[in-house]
Amino acid sequence: MYDKDTVELALLGLSEGMGVAAVARDLGIAGSTVRDWAAGRLPHSATGKPVESSRRATTGGAGMGERERRAAAEERARMAADERAAALEGMSADELRRMVLGLEMDVAILEQTVDILKKDPGADPAALTSGEKAAVAGALRARFGLPPLLARLGLARSTFFYHEAARGRRDPYEALRPLVRDVFLASGGAYGSARAHAALAAGDGEPQRARGAASLDPSRPVLVSEKVVRRVMREEGLAAASSASRARRYSSYEGEEGMARAPNLLLLDASRDLHEFRAPAPGLAFATDITEFRVPGEARKLYLSPMIDLYDGRVVAWAASDSPNKALVRAMLERGAAAFAGATAILHPDRGWHYRTPEWVAVCEALGVVRSLSRKARSPDNAACEGLFGRMKVEMFRGRDWSGATWADLEAEVGRYIAWYNSGRLKMFPGEGYDTIDGRRARLGLAA
Repeated sequence: MYDKDTVELALLGLSEGMGVAAVARDLGIAGSTVRDWAAGRLPHSATGKPVESSRRATTGGAGMGERERRAAAEERARMAADERAAALEGMSADELRRMVLGLEMDVAILEQTVDILKKDPGADPAALTSGEKAAVAGALRARFGLPPLLARLGLARSTFFYHEAARGRRDPYEALRPLVRDVFLASGGAYGSARAHAALAAGDGEPQRARGAASLDPSRPVLVSEKVVRRVMREEGLAAASSASRARRYSSYEGEEGMARAPNLLLLDASRDLHEFRAPAPGLAFATDITEFRVPGEARKLYLSPMIDLYDGRVVAWAASDSPNKALVRAMLERGAAAFAGATAILHPDRGWHYRTPEWVAVCEALGVVRSLSRKARSPDNAACEGLFGRMKVEMFRGRDWSGATWADLEAEVGRYIAWYNSGRLKMFPGEGYDTIDGRRARLGLAA
């Protein structure tokens, strides 16, 4: 069940001092299999012949003692080592170099499959798509050269350069995306691709072609196929409401085009997803986000927008509303303005549309706050706020009987919990032990 290259790669790792567990993890195979190979019990693909009596030898037999079993295992290991040595002795220097280079390429491909494509360590490089193989080849071409990499990956040269060109190609429908989004939002989220396409085709004046346009006039008809509108809506996450659709978790992301951008100032190393969610003093770095709550029998949801200080996790301000709109985040920001220590304070939310509007940018600039943003579809980039929401829902919301509770009752309970979270909830501070957030600040002479 294992090809010869996999067996040789495992044996090479063991010979270089890697442990059985590390080899098994890197190759995505069972540790017991690696131990069998280390003991000389190799599969037919590696030896060219079946392993005789391996099962009988390993199980021993009723009349076989521990010493005999150990001696038999050592003999099998010596025989396997002799076979490997004989095979290597029969190879020329060029063949040995090619074999070692092939093994090095296999290891590098596995590493890039994990590091670049974020696959599981046991992922099979042969199962990668052509685009993923092209990305791996592009990352390793300077080290090994392109032809041997493409041969090892089983990727055609023309396919590699097609994907290379596609990565740098300009989106031909860049100007269409904001128009599709505006039509969808104007309908209250009711329009699917067919009606959105019809709305784009309406209007007065000379029709304008969407593909390749630098800009589009929303008052004039747009020439584009419904298939393209459907694809743009799918890529932008615009889905029409449906009675058959399942309830989905709230998401504030509404695409990228036309929205203000900002770097991720808390990200230290993107290749390892390493972040700095700590601040050396209060008032220097903050995180914010929006989450939702809903109690049975209450038609309105409660949307909570808190702001936490990354120095110790204190909730310095919060606002609640029955709509996740711009007024909600503005109220939160204005209530927390007094916590900013100066013009170097960083405020980091997720990539929700609220935090990329001109209004949000203007308020941040007026307060002298440095904007930071999570990367697209990377919830760990705002783990500080996600952690607060998780604890809050476990400790305050889930598993509790909310029968008969109103929206106002839920808002009051949220306020009580946040006050307790700051002043009453014990938290472990490394090197200091347990304390409340406000209690620790008072002890250190820091303003709450």
